[in-house]
Amino acid sequence: MHTDLSPVIAATAQWLLRAYPASGGALADALCEAQARQAVTVAARLRYPTAMDVALLGVAGPGGSARLDWITGADGATSADPDAEAWRTWVDEVLASWAACLLTDPALAGPAVGALAEGGPSAGTPVEFRRLLAPDEADRRAAALLRHPDLVAPVASLHHAQLVARLDPGQALVA
Repeated sequence: MHTDLSPVIAATAQWLLRAYPASGGALADALCEAQARQAVTVAARLRYPTAMDVALLGVAGPGGSARLDWITGADGATSADPDAEAWRTWVDEVLASWAACLLTDPALAGPAVGALAEGGPSAGTPVEFRRLLAPDEADRRAAALLRHPDLVAPVASLHHAQLVARLDPGQALVA
């Protein structure tokens, strides 16, 4: 059992990159991957904030990419070799959805990173998430599909309400 989230983060970022690939060559691939990993990392730290949460994920498993593949129409495009697709079992649907939300909505990305910095909402913007929070023109071009709100809407909408509730827990108590 893994004691950290790196396998889930890597697999979920890989799924996002395959579903919404970069355009423009090797540099674009690297820039798009950096953005996907940053978004999934933020989502993972928000969803699994404690060692107990990570341990429970290790026991229950992340769920895999089957539903995400079906939603994006990639469910029939798997390899004939099951070992080549084993990484898909490590994909976490909620993390993919939250990462899609963070990549397409700056109004959510800032508070999400701020919540990591203080354990709650904060104005801080750690440098490690610069490509997520303040993408430059090259970042935007490289991740045009990954950051396109209409294209990722089917994935982002799956767990959008949970992300909003996580970022503003007091709102749910008022309603």
